[in-house]
Amino acid sequence: MSDGHASTTPHSRPDPPRVAWRRQMRERVITEAKSLAAEDGWDRVRVADLALRADVSRPSIYKEFGDRAGIGRALVEHETDAFLIGLTAILDAHRGRLAPALEAAVAHALEQAAVNPFIGAVLTATRGGTDALLPFLTSRPEPVFSSTRRLLCAWLGETVPHTAEDRRSAAADLAVRLTLSHMLLPAHDPGATPQHIARTVCAVLGVPERN
Repeated sequence: MSDGHASTTPHSRPDPPRVAWRRQMRERVITEAKSLAAEDGWDRVRVADLALRADVSRPSIYKEFGDRAGIGRALVEHETDAFLIGLTAILDAHRGRLAPALEAAVAHALEQAAVNPFIGAVLTATRGGTDALLPFLTSRPEPVFSSTRRLLCAWLGETVPHTAEDRRSAAADLAVRLTLSHMLLPAHDPGATPQHIARTVCAVLGVPERN
């Protein structure tokens, strides 16, 4: 994701002012949407409040995002990108070590649910009712669930290439579902959860837990 500044290379020109302004405006709106969702839950986020806090007009927001649901999609995609970058770094740091990598990845996801105000607000809302952003986090085509599953499938393909593809796919799916379940409803001993999930995934793959 952009940091709000026009990027250049030795062979490129700076973005035109309008393009740079649009990128910065989009980033401000997403940042304020995340903050408001963390404070009060997405159901209470209003475009008028976003416009005021991001210092842009409501027509500009609607032109950029389409509607309020478009803002929600953009916000979830932004958070998904950040989450996947962190998860990729964790998996790469444990490359070739299946169970330790899975444990570290699950621990990272659970930690994010605990310390990320946006994710925490969405998950907390599900315990007391509904939150309109939750579908974007799970079942929509490109958010966290499907993106993380694809990432794990690709990583398992490199880590246990001799395991059947259908097993790798099932293992990745199970890992994501179990982790999301524990994010929504933490276990009494959350510290043991990463090892339990890693052990289950290894069993589905049919490989030793410690390899």
